[in-house]
Amino acid sequence: MQTDQDSAQHVPLGQALEALLKTEDARGPSISEITGAVGEKGFGLVLMVLSLPSALPVPAPGYSTPFGIVIGLIALQMILGRQALWIPEKLKGVRIKPSLANRMLGTAAKFLKKIERLIRPRQRWIRSRAGQAGLACVILIMACLMMLPIPLTNTFPAMVIFLIGIGLSEEDGLLALGAFAVGLLAIALYAAVIYIFLTQGPEAVDGIKDWIKARLGMGD
Repeated sequence: MQTDQDSAQHVPLGQALEALLKTEDARGPSISEITGAVGEKGFGLVLMVLSLPSALPVPAPGYSTPFGIVIGLIALQMILGRQALWIPEKLKGVRIKPSLANRMLGTAAKFLKKIERLIRPRQRWIRSRAGQAGLACVILIMACLMMLPIPLTNTFPAMVIFLIGIGLSEEDGLLALGAFAVGLLAIALYAAVIYIFLTQGPEAVDGIKDWIKARLGMGD
């Protein structure tokens, strides 16, 4: 049960994201600044920030690969049970442009506002080493899918990572497990897409992409 003291110390996710993405540098916040200021929400909050550029309705080009690599490294560290994040020096300097950071905040704020009433601490065992390691296996695969140069391999995996990040940040194990299940479904889907790509060529994948876009109302 959440105490009054816990409530007083609790920082809403939207506010936590805003604090992370704020910087005095005109080039925007760097990965180093983000990972160095995550505080108590740890891995979950970093996963949310790094998955957002690819999870946006209009993916931001150029971020999927470096952020996917960092997310993969975070997943490996979760599997190993590390408490402190380690990021290679070359990736620490990658920055999020201020315009994109503002768009990320706007998108995240709208989404979190819609689901904030559904988020609450439950199934907290998911924050245990075993729980985090299990989630990290799916996160690692989703990060790899984000980096693949195949259509439809950015937004959906990034959203799975984003939702797992929310679950970890807010100790909402039920949400994290739900995202985990969606991630398993995504793995099966993308395995089929990759198989079709390798056996029938990119034209077949384009047909699948057009079919999905039509079902989602995203056609031209």
